[in-house]
Amino acid sequence: MSDFNEATTPPPAPTGAAPQEDRTLALIVHLSGIVLGFIVPLIVWLINKDKPEKSFLNDQSKEALNFQITLLIVYVIGIILSIILIGALINLAAWVACLIFSIIGGIKANEGVAYRYPFALRLIK
Repeated sequence: MSDFNEATTPPPAPTGAAPQEDRTLALIVHLSGIVLGFIVPLIVWLINKDKPEKSFLNDQSKEALNFQITLLIVYVIGIILSIILIGALINLAAWVACLIFSIIGGIKANEGVAYRYPFALRLIK
């Protein structure tokens, strides 16, 4: 396996049943990305990163944070490319992807399933 594959392959999901409180917070973390971007996932991850009993919430907040950082990069590229008018389409597509995948992620997290976004840079491991 090459180094590139190891950098982009998502980490394995935590095993075991997550408490309802963690699942609800994971739902909020995923859905907050629609309006607030990476702020809420970052805060939740920073608060819970050293707590082993919060492994599900930690995993889902890292996943949401990585996705929101990826979207931020896409938004910046879209703003730069708005000079040639394709940037507006890129930003619209990124917003629709954020809306759809965040809702799916929130629903899956609330069910206790560790959700993996189909595309996200794995910057936070």
